[in-house]
Amino acid sequence: MGSFSSSSSAAAFAVIVLAFCLSSAVLCNGGKTSIYVRKLEKTMDMPLNSDVFRVPSGYNAPQQVHITQGDHVGKAVIVSWVTEDEPGSNTVLYWSENSKQKKKAEGKVTTYKFYNYTSGYIHHCTIRNLEYNTKYYYVVGVGHTMRKFWFTTPPEVGPDVPYTFGLIGDLGQSFDSNSTLTHYEQNPLKGQTVLFVGDLSYADNYPNHDNVRWDTWARFVERSVAYQPWIWTAGNHEIDFAPEIGETKPFKPYTHRYHVPYRASKSTAPFWYSIKRASAYIIVLSSYSAYGKYTPQYKWLEEELPKVNRSETPWLIVLMHSPWYNSYNYHTWKEKP
Repeated sequence: MGSFSSSSSAAAFAVIVLAFCLSSAVLCNGGKTSIYVRKLEKTMDMPLNSDVFRVPSGYNAPQQVHITQGDHVGKAVIVSWVTEDEPGSNTVLYWSENSKQKKKAEGKVTTYKFYNYTSGYIHHCTIRNLEYNTKYYYVVGVGHTMRKFWFTTPPEVGPDVPYTFGLIGDLGQSFDSNSTLTHYEQNPLKGQTVLFVGDLSYADNYPNHDNVRWDTWARFVERSVAYQPWIWTAGNHEIDFAPEIGETKPFKPYTHRYHVPYRASKSTAPFWYSIKRASAYIIVLSSYSAYGKYTPQYKWLEEELPKVNRSETPWLIVLMHSPWYNSYNYHTWKEKP
C-alpha cells in the first residue's frame, strides 16, 4: 500500500484505506510473523461454567475490569469494572511503580436494562495526568474484595518511538476465542496495546440477545484488558437492535459498558474518534453509523484528517469493522463501488 496525503477527501481515504494505512514514507512488508493458523471450522461457545468465566470470590467483588486510553495523547486511562450486589465504591486507588504516594480518582456508576436482563453496577473512572512510559498499579473494590492490577503508559508521542500493537477482532467466547487470546498473550513480540476492530461478545447470537453473555465475555478477557488498553471499535454484533423484544436503541449494552475518549478528539459520538499513542495516530470509524456526505461522522473525519502530522506520528492507523466500500455480500450494509 502506497503513501497517502492526509489532506485528501474522507471518501477517497475510506476507499484506499480498508483497514489501516501505515507509513507515508516507506513501504513495509512485515512478512509472516507466526505459524499459528486458526482452523476454519466453527466451534461451540464455552459453557457458562467455564473457568475463564469465573466470578471473583467475595461479596460484591469487582469483576469485568478493563482499561482503555482516556485522553488524546496517552496520559490518561479509563478504568471500568462491574459490581453485582450493590454500587460499592467508585474510587480507583493508583500509584506509580517507583512512588510510595497513592492517589485517588473518583468515577461514576451506571446501569441499564435490556429486555428481561438488568445489568450490574457499571463503573467508569478516568485517571488523568499520568507520566509517560511508567508502570502504574491500581486497585478497585474495598476491604476484603479489593483487586489489584497494573498497566504501563506509552512513551511520549513522537516519530522515533517503537511500540507494539496487537490486532484482534470478531473474538466472541468460543473455545477458539480462548485459543486466540492465549496465542496473543504468549506471542514473544509482547503486544503493548490491543487494537480491537469490533464484534466483542456475540451476545446477540443468543435468544433475546442474552446479556449474560456480555458479562461472561468481559470476565473472559479481563486477564488481558485489565493490564493493557484495548482500543475499541464497534462492529455489527454491538448494534443489539431488537424491536421484536422492544429494544430499539442501537448499541445500548456496548455504550454502557465500554467508554472511549471520543470528546478528546471533538467527536460527537463514541463510535468515531481518534487518539495518539507513541508514534501512531489512530482513527476509529464506525461502519454502522451514517457516513455519507454531511453526516456527523463524515464531517468529523473531514476535519480530523488535516490534523494528522506525519512528522510527529508517521504511522497512521485507521480502524473500522468492515470497509465502507466493498463488494462482499455478507456485510450488505456497506456501499459498493
